[in-house]
Amino acid sequence: MGKQKTQQPSPSSDNLLATLGDFTSKENWDSFFTIQGNDDSFEWYAEWDQLRDLLLPLLQQPSSCQILVPGCGNSRLSEHLYDAGFHSITNVDFSKVVISDMLRRNVRDRPHMRWRVMDMTQLQFTDETFDAVLDKGGLDALMEPKLGPKLGNQYLSEVKRVLRSGGKFICLTLAESHVLGLLFPKFRFGWNVSVHAIPVKLSSKPNLKTFMVVAEKESSSVLHQITSYFNYSSLDCSQDQAFGLQEALNNENQIRKEYLDGSDIPYSLEDLQLGAKGDLTKLTPGRQVQLTLGGQGASQYTYRALLFDAKEHCGPFSYHYGVFIVPKTRTHEWLFSSEEGQWQVVERSKAARLMMVLLDMIHTKAAMEDIQKDLSPLVKQLAPAGNDNGAQIPFMMASDGIKQRNIVYEVTSSFTGPIVVEDVIYENIDDDINRIFSSRDLTFRRLIFQRTEGLVQSEALLTRDESPNKIVGGVEKRAGLSSKSRRKGTQRRNNDSGSPMTVYHGYLASSYHTGIISGFTLISSHLESVSSSGNEVKAVVIGLGAGLLPMFLHGSIPFLQTEVVELDPMMLNIARDYFGFTQDKRLKVHIADGIQFVKEYKNSFPAASMSGHRNEDGVPPSSDGSCILSHADSRESTMIDILIVDVDSSDSSSGMTCPAADFVEESFLLIVKDTLSEKGLFVVNLVTRSSAVKEMVISRMKMVFNHLFCLQLEEDVNLVLFGLCSGSFIKDDSIPRGVLQLDKLLKFKHPEIRQSIRDAAKKIQCLK
Repeated sequence: MGKQKTQQPSPSSDNLLATLGDFTSKENWDSFFTIQGNDDSFEWYAEWDQLRDLLLPLLQQPSSCQILVPGCGNSRLSEHLYDAGFHSITNVDFSKVVISDMLRRNVRDRPHMRWRVMDMTQLQFTDETFDAVLDKGGLDALMEPKLGPKLGNQYLSEVKRVLRSGGKFICLTLAESHVLGLLFPKFRFGWNVSVHAIPVKLSSKPNLKTFMVVAEKESSSVLHQITSYFNYSSLDCSQDQAFGLQEALNNENQIRKEYLDGSDIPYSLEDLQLGAKGDLTKLTPGRQVQLTLGGQGASQYTYRALLFDAKEHCGPFSYHYGVFIVPKTRTHEWLFSSEEGQWQVVERSKAARLMMVLLDMIHTKAAMEDIQKDLSPLVKQLAPAGNDNGAQIPFMMASDGIKQRNIVYEVTSSFTGPIVVEDVIYENIDDDINRIFSSRDLTFRRLIFQRTEGLVQSEALLTRDESPNKIVGGVEKRAGLSSKSRRKGTQRRNNDSGSPMTVYHGYLASSYHTGIISGFTLISSHLESVSSSGNEVKAVVIGLGAGLLPMFLHGSIPFLQTEVVELDPMMLNIARDYFGFTQDKRLKVHIADGIQFVKEYKNSFPAASMSGHRNEDGVPPSSDGSCILSHADSRESTMIDILIVDVDSSDSSSGMTCPAADFVEESFLLIVKDTLSEKGLFVVNLVTRSSAVKEMVISRMKMVFNHLFCLQLEEDVNLVLFGLCSGSFIKDDSIPRGVLQLDKLLKFKHPEIRQSIRDAAKKIQCLK
């Protein structure tokens, strides 16, 4: 890692250097310097001849420049600076051996130079003592990858503290990615940073170059781009080192650009303390800031958080400052994931400033007491002035809403990842449920995909009677929490006494499923026409899930012929074994790619006779991956009347939780339009927290479909989109009539179901 100038290390010191291992160990360094002796020097990274011309212009006048050299070791760098006229130099190292040796070596020739035994991560100097801090490999030594960033973070905080305004931190480093990943963010607001290349070949790492990072402390909190004073193409070093440095610089400058452009990205606690979002000691009504708390040695965990200063109309306040913790199970809910919902939480909290902390997977196994203890010193640093004279900051928490949970089944799919089936009893349910059911503790069965945080893919009501005489009108949908157990294929069964509980398919617990069906109002005239003529309506549902939506449609629309397309064969097994899904002549499943299924469906027009491919009941073969198509000879009768896309996305980079990005590409939408009948309906369940993604999807659908409608579900991130191919369509003022028309076609045993669909239909809005 280093290069010696005047003398090669002895074999014993060379061996020690090779086996030093932990560069943060005081004992190891004491042994190393004892072996070397006080007349030898060991130069890390660069010699004086390579540094002199670049370094000296960075320093102030020699007579007044106070310089600190942390982790000085036995390098001659300080001696060269002294001989160049800089006499106010303080050298520190935690090795008593090397400090004693260096003092004896310099006491006569350089009497004004100071030597102190001190830990560079806990400097014993007052604030703003030095004009320059000159680090030659010290930060790199602290940033051993296996030890993490804690020591490096402490050290840089000390550097920033002891530097005066206008002072410079001059860091000689190999510029490894984990070092720059700490160094660049630490010197963002209020620092002017530049990077220089020093062409030095190292004996132990001959292909690596030394770089000099210079961070100048400014009196304001201005944010600058990092300037690099070299050409990447001319760097004489390994490709990996050059690429890593370029990537780190580009990434950091992109973050700084987004800050400068006003993009809503998380700030660090240190950035905020430096004034990145104004003076946080003062309350600014309506202020909202995303931030990252902890990490990098500052705490046990890292936290995603939002800071809110309550709006002016929200007072009076019960608290000057409060913390609201949202468990992972609920972070995806509208109340905590949308800006409108978050401001509702702020208003209800009665806090002038509220810190909302959104827990994640890394916090799953931590006790809430430990979370609160870990958070306390972090959130205290963002308390506004006048915080009730130091009164304890109140911690509030959103309940996960689960009173009882029983893991029924766990499995890992090669397509979907970890899957959990669980039975839950909620702490609270709507009053409508209490009025209809005598039991307070209703049990719901949930299907959860672990690849999407907290996503309850399907939820069903369990009963002990397969045909109950009354049914729930609505339920407060809760976010899901996967079991901590991850044993593949394990299964646990409910040991409750009495008859076994079964899924009731006459009720939809998921409000967006109700919303999807309410959209049938838009083609109610077409549905009535098909029904009265004795024909069947052709529906395709892409995405089986637990099979609850297809089963509900099958039971409530007797003239509907439904084909479900599911990519993951394991989902069919789960739907059948744990959610009571069954197939018959009017409901079949194809194990196939949904997009490919629709493409092949389109390519089959005009339809040929498929009788040779049907079984003795006239039903196309199912679950074999083949796209067996419809039932009549004419093109119109073969086309799809209702096509529903209800699938989640395995790629979060698209910005959508549902559906996968390919399902809203213009090319696929055009195929869908060609596949639908003249009065057909296309339905997409869209789940995204990005307004830009939402606008993009809506814009694409507007370009393809003659008319576009949407249903935004209250307190839900789901936006259900309805595309119509027909030139004539139902107008907003005609929806009530369409609701009545659809109502007559649907077969329900309970009026509560009808009412929920009516209520949803009334909220459908025309976008085009």
